[in-house]
Amino acid sequence: MSHDTSTATQLAVPAARKNRAWRKFRRNRTAMFGAILVASFALLALLAPLLSSFDPTQTSFSLVRKAPSAAFWLGTDELGRDVLSRILYGAQASLMAGLVSVVIAVVLGVPLGLLAGYFGGWVDSIISRATEALLAIPFLILAIALAAFLGPSLMNAMIAIGISAAPKFVRLTRGQVMSLKNDEYVQSARAIGASDARIIVRHILPNVMPPLIVQATITIATAIIAEASLSFLGLGLQPPSPSWGSMLNTAKNFMLQAPWLSIFPGTAIFLVVLGFNLLGDGLRDALDPRQEK
Repeated sequence: MSHDTSTATQLAVPAARKNRAWRKFRRNRTAMFGAILVASFALLALLAPLLSSFDPTQTSFSLVRKAPSAAFWLGTDELGRDVLSRILYGAQASLMAGLVSVVIAVVLGVPLGLLAGYFGGWVDSIISRATEALLAIPFLILAIALAAFLGPSLMNAMIAIGISAAPKFVRLTRGQVMSLKNDEYVQSARAIGASDARIIVRHILPNVMPPLIVQATITIATAIIAEASLSFLGLGLQPPSPSWGSMLNTAKNFMLQAPWLSIFPGTAIFLVVLGFNLLGDGLRDALDPRQEK
């Protein structure tokens, strides 16, 4: 009977934490606004084929640089392509770049951080020195160098951004593990004969997930800016496929004649990055165990 009660209590604690975190997040208006922005852009990207009335790659030299109108809500570009359609399809590339890049960074960085923080010694020294060497290079400069080395394409840009962002996750995970590995529950698991792999996966990793989730959310915003920068430089998604960065690259030549070419993709980048940053800040506040209310 006591065993059943203890098990029920253990199961109730994580559920209570989740409910408390959700209540805190829901009361945070800026976080909810960020979540709405992110959800809106995700929905627009998913429904782009249904919402777009024009082929984003279809050119028409009779419609070159037409101002916004009832027919073309956001105008047309230098080749007569509908700007709204290109922004909708460009959202797919930007969001995919942000998500995939962060997945790559997490897959590379978290295991290394777990190993460095848990085992310490020469393992920690090797991983930490390599991480510090990468962190010494500015993030965007490293991403540009890797993308140029791999070749211009969206996939190579995502790999370059993911590798460049991985050191952040190594450092964050290492620090969290070092603060947790001597806690009582870890010592208890070690005392009853649990293997190092089991302790890392079952006891330490779940407890480092909240800060990793927050870091991943904020890093998505950074990755979206990086993808736009690489596309602006011609190292990301290649024309004629629509990308917000490549749209800005073309728009710089028509700032006075057709300002809408830069205003709308620039606004899209600003809003989606703002959404992820506000969402990340809200998650940080909601998942912070030091906050009681």
